[in-house]
Amino acid sequence: MIQGTIFLVTIVLMAVVVGVFVFIAINAGKESVDYGPVQAKAFGIRTGLFWVIVVAGVLITVITTLDLPYAATRGDVAEGAVKVQVDGRQWLWTLSQDSATADDTVVFEVTAGDVNHGLGVYDPNMRLLGQTQAMPGYVNSLQLTLREPGTYKLLCLEYCGTAHHAMMSNFEVTAHPDHASATITQGRDGA
Repeated sequence: MIQGTIFLVTIVLMAVVVGVFVFIAINAGKESVDYGPVQAKAFGIRTGLFWVIVVAGVLITVITTLDLPYAATRGDVAEGAVKVQVDGRQWLWTLSQDSATADDTVVFEVTAGDVNHGLGVYDPNMRLLGQTQAMPGYVNSLQLTLREPGTYKLLCLEYCGTAHHAMMSNFEVTAHPDHASATITQGRDGA
């Protein structure tokens, strides 16, 4: 019963809309009105709105891209950073070195030898720390400060073929020697 009522209301509303269009089409050419001043005012308003939108768009773009989380996009590379060349190929990551010390800033310089890949760096708790594209013929840099000792995972984030799910490598972060001795000393003093 309710479906029949809804159907009837829909038909009536459609008939009203069609009637309005037919009325406008029939009466559109009957009156001769000078639309020049109205059109000039409308074009002026439209032009002003266009420039407001363009200026707002440029400002919003500049403001939102200033705070990108990747320092490498601005060319800021930390002094003394560990540089690791990463080459992605179906279905493995090749790293120039696979370890660093805790609190080191590591710059992953990422490229690909075959197809596009997506490099994701995960901490020992499997939280994504950063990502970048690995593309043939191009090097992207991803700068991260790895604070927690443990095994970090490098995973592919872009489907690259049948063994995409197995494309992972380990990156070991060892405790800083100064931090390890301080921890041992604190442990002995507290005993």
